[in-house]
Amino acid sequence: MLNRFTILLAFLIPSIAFSTIIRVGINQPQKTISAGIAATEAGDTLEVHPGIYAENGLSVPHRLSLIGIGNPTVDGRHSGEILTVHADSVSIEGFTFKGSGLSHLDENAAVRFEEAHHGRISNNQFVDNFFAIYISKSSHCLIQDNTIQGDAKTESRSGNAIHLWYCKDVTVQGNKISGHRDGIYLEFVEACEVKYNHSTQNLRYGLHFMFSNHNKYHDNRFDHNGAGVAVMYSRHVDMHNNIFADNWGTAAYGLLLKDIYDSNIINNQFTQNTIGMYSEACNRVQIERNNFEGNGWAVKIMANSMDNIFIHNNFLSNTFDIATNSRQNFNAFNQNYWNRYRGYDMDKDGIGDVPFRPVKLFSLLTEKNEPALMLMRSIFVEILDLAESYLPILTPATLVDEQPLMRMHQ
Repeated sequence: MLNRFTILLAFLIPSIAFSTIIRVGINQPQKTISAGIAATEAGDTLEVHPGIYAENGLSVPHRLSLIGIGNPTVDGRHSGEILTVHADSVSIEGFTFKGSGLSHLDENAAVRFEEAHHGRISNNQFVDNFFAIYISKSSHCLIQDNTIQGDAKTESRSGNAIHLWYCKDVTVQGNKISGHRDGIYLEFVEACEVKYNHSTQNLRYGLHFMFSNHNKYHDNRFDHNGAGVAVMYSRHVDMHNNIFADNWGTAAYGLLLKDIYDSNIINNQFTQNTIGMYSEACNRVQIERNNFEGNGWAVKIMANSMDNIFIHNNFLSNTFDIATNSRQNFNAFNQNYWNRYRGYDMDKDGIGDVPFRPVKLFSLLTEKNEPALMLMRSIFVEILDLAESYLPILTPATLVDEQPLMRMHQ
C-alpha cells in the first residue's frame, strides 16, 4: 500500500520529486553559467554564487529557476545578447546584468523572453545595457523590483529599459529605471499593468504606449524625462494616481495623448511640466480629480479632440490653464477649481455664480507666435485678456466652465 502511495505522489508532483539544484561558482561543480544551464533538466534550480561571469549568448531551453547568491555579475562585454529564455515558467532573481551589445540591427537585451510564458524577472540590477529587459510574444509574466540604470547619450545609440512587444497579461511593478531611451515601452500589448515604478532621467519617455489596448498604469512616478509619458493609438487605457513632474524642454509633456479613445485619467498629479497634458485626436476620455500645478501649460487640447470630460480637477498657478488651436470646442468642462477665478458665490453652495473662461487670448496669440511670450507679464496682455473675458471674440466661446468650484476639490 505504501509503495502505491509513493508512486502516485511522485506522479502527481514530479517537479518536487525530481527537482535538482545545480551550483555554479569558483568553488562549485560548474564553473560557468553556460555549463550550469547545460547540466540542468526541466524544473531544476540553478544557483550562481558570487563572482563576475564574462558570458553572453546564454540560452534557457526549459523550465528553470536561476537564483543569484550574493549578487553575481553577468558581464556581456558589450557583445550581443546576454541571456535569452525560450521556455515557460522561468524565473531569474538576484543577478547583476551588464553590457549587452549595442547594435543598429538587433535589439540586444540583457535578458530576453521570447515566446516564454509565466516567467518572472525580479530583484535584479541592470547596468549599462543596450536594452535591459525585452519581452516578446509572451504572456503572464512578472517584472518586479529591479533596478535598471543606463548611460544613454543619444536616442539612436540607446535602447529601452523594459520593452514589451506583442505581449498579454504582463505586470511591471516596483522597478527603478533611469538613463535609457524609454523607461518602459509597450507595443501591441494587451491587459498589462504598470504600477509602483519610478522612471526618471530617460532621454525620451518615462513610459511609452503604442497600439496597446485595455491596459492600466497607476501609482507610478515619471519625472525629469525628456518628454514624460506618451500614450498613442490605443483604447481603454486607465491612468490613475501617477505623478508627472519636472519634465521640461521645448517639446516636453507630463502626458502626451495621441489618438486615444475611451480611457480614464483620474487622480494624477501634473507638476512643473512644460505642458502638463497634451491631447491630439483623443475622444471620450474622462479627466477627473487631477491636480495641475505650476505647469507652463496645464492642458493643451487640439481641435480634433472631442467628447472629453474635465470634471473636479484643480488648476493651480499654471502660466496657462487651457490652450487650444481652435475657436470651436467639443469637450465638456464642469465643476473644476481654477485659482484664477474671481467670481462670487451668493447662495453659498460652493459653486461660482459666474462661469469661468479658462482660455486666455494671450495663449491663442502665443500658439501662433511663440516669441510673443516675451510680453507675458506686460500690462498690455492683462488688458487684452480682461477685454476678451467680457466679450470673447477670438477665444472659443463654448469652452467655459459653467459651474467653477470655489474651493479645491479634495
